[in-house]
Amino acid sequence: MQVRITIRGRQYTVRGEDSADDVQAVARDLDARLEEVASRTRSYDEYTVALLTALNLASELYQVRKRMCDRLSDVDRDAAAVEAMLEAMLPDQADSASDG
Repeated sequence: MQVRITIRGRQYTVRGEDSADDVQAVARDLDARLEEVASRTRSYDEYTVALLTALNLASELYQVRKRMCDRLSDVDRDAAAVEAMLEAMLPDQADSASDG
């Protein structure tokens, strides 16, 4: 699928598997982020604006991944605790075999 997007006033045609709506939404978000960085920096050099925006996005991605890993660790710990509680509630298999 091909989608035409506009970023910083330039049009691009991109190909991908994502829906056209998703690609357009990502392009709008990126354009807004580039504009925000451009408005906050003294440099209007497109390369610098793009690099600073990429660093911001990489930082966000790093933080999301870190939170995801922390959350998965919490889920693993909770699952292990539930498993231990369930095992403690079940009759011991050695007791069951000797009763038979």
